[in-house]
Amino acid sequence: MSSQSAVIRLTDDEIREYLAFACRLGELGGEVILPHFRAALAVDNKAASGGYDPVTIADRAAEEAISREIARVHPEHAIHGEEHGRSPGVSPLCWVIDPIDGTRAFILGQLHWGVLIALNDGARPLLGVMHQPYVGETFLGSPLGAVLRRNGTEHRLHARACANLRDAAVCASHPDQFARREERAAFDLVASKARLARFGGDCYNYCLLAAGLIDVVIESALFAYDVQALIPIVEAAGGVMTGWDGQPCYQGGAVIAAGDPALHRTLLEVLGWAVA
Repeated sequence: MSSQSAVIRLTDDEIREYLAFACRLGELGGEVILPHFRAALAVDNKAASGGYDPVTIADRAAEEAISREIARVHPEHAIHGEEHGRSPGVSPLCWVIDPIDGTRAFILGQLHWGVLIALNDGARPLLGVMHQPYVGETFLGSPLGAVLRRNGTEHRLHARACANLRDAAVCASHPDQFARREERAAFDLVASKARLARFGGDCYNYCLLAAGLIDVVIESALFAYDVQALIPIVEAAGGVMTGWDGQPCYQGGAVIAAGDPALHRTLLEVLGWAVA
């Protein structure tokens, strides 16, 4: 993720310090975003041809504010943001930013969006934060555990046991995100075998999986900034998040998250034909 190939090893105290900073970054982004929420807002389309990939001043201004704060406090760190790309650093540590994950929900005044902040240690995301400023929820994940902070309280997060697909609640953000026909067919196969399947949710799906309310999230065509903050939250809650091929999904792509490792193994078998 950075200009160097080394990996930084952090102590627990350093992780706590960076987590606190990541939370401040999420809150800073939220302060910039909220004046634009449920307000008259110009929306640009980033899609090159035929699609719809919305972006607003809220996305761009929030990322700028977050990046400025990182550069002020940790000028040695690299930055990778959705809207403004990469800024190299002399340290392997890299902050990965999605200022508004769920921009479609944001522009419609819906609540399933959040500010995503991850710290990559040079090889993988070490910690992640999802902050939803309108409802005041912050989900955190790191080697120290997964927690939800809300209204001045903190609750440990634990993914629930669900070994059988027939008992599972399965979510994906949008049916059109599956880039290939085979991917959509594979998702439909999983959904047909599950207790419940639902579209919508974006980053919230992964956080609710960590909270034990959703069992499976299946998506495709994701980027590093879509997933890196969410992987530590899912994993710290006891879940598993990989590519459809079972390999690390740090750069995005076709992604599957499951709260129960046994269910994750089953899903890899069901989805395997789509990535063969």
